[in-house]
Amino acid sequence: MITKRYGSMLYKNLNRKSCHHSIKYFQFVSCKLRSSCAENYPDFIYKKLKFSDTIYEYENSLLLLLKIETMEITNGKSDFSKITYAPTGEQSSTRTFLANVFLLMFVALGVSALVAWQFSINTYLLSYLISPTGLTGLGMITMFAPLGFVLIMSFGYRRLSASALLTLFIAYAVINGITFSFILMAYTPGSVFGCFLSASAMFGVMAFMGYTTNQDLTKFGRILMMGLIGTLIAMVINFFLHSSQLDYIISIIGVMVFTGLTAYDVQKLKRIGEGLEYSDVSAADTKKMSVLGALNLYLDFINIFLFLLRLFGGRRN
Repeated sequence: MITKRYGSMLYKNLNRKSCHHSIKYFQFVSCKLRSSCAENYPDFIYKKLKFSDTIYEYENSLLLLLKIETMEITNGKSDFSKITYAPTGEQSSTRTFLANVFLLMFVALGVSALVAWQFSINTYLLSYLISPTGLTGLGMITMFAPLGFVLIMSFGYRRLSASALLTLFIAYAVINGITFSFILMAYTPGSVFGCFLSASAMFGVMAFMGYTTNQDLTKFGRILMMGLIGTLIAMVINFFLHSSQLDYIISIIGVMVFTGLTAYDVQKLKRIGEGLEYSDVSAADTKKMSVLGALNLYLDFINIFLFLLRLFGGRRN
């Protein structure tokens, strides 16, 4: 009789009302052994499971992270050498979820870039935004509308359907593209392209680190969120002070914060993807989580790019 220990992680969706039930009522399901010689080991018994739990909040939804600290599997055979443990579907569901998130993010970036380019080269379209006396009413709306879209998607997550959320996300990308046309007119093409490549490299490296690291970035993410709030407050103060030195410091901190948030968000999305296999999340809710995940990564990339442009962008004469 041989006993072997394994470890893994599972997730379970919780309603806010059932949060206090914690792990006591969790049923361990869908855990299977995968082996090329499984027919030789037909009778496995789950002997003991030991859990630890952590609660995460993601866009008004609660996830309970269930970590199997110890799992003993007992079998009468003596050879366990070719048997590996993996929760069924974990890797495939994670990759599918993350692929959808990154696909939506890249589509939104493409939409924003296309709209920004069209408005920057088309004087007829630009006339709707800028008049001889300054910004038009539509121009003012496009400057502040992105914040409204983000708030609607974040706070209306539960009430909005998946299709409505996706439509808002694409509309948000279009509005952002219109506002970015001002950037293309203010900075030289070379500096815009250089900052874009730098932002892409930084985003890619940190996304890879967030996906592959075994270090829990939860506490790191909380520090970054505090840094983000501090950055926003400093930007508001500098709006009245017009200090170039403070603006330079804000831009450096902004790059650091959103670069770190990229790794944190990717790890969070990876964990959510892993948990989908073990929860009763509907296809519509999965799509909604994909849209919000894409929104987070989109904001990370855009802000890295904008802060780099403030640091190194060359303005037109």
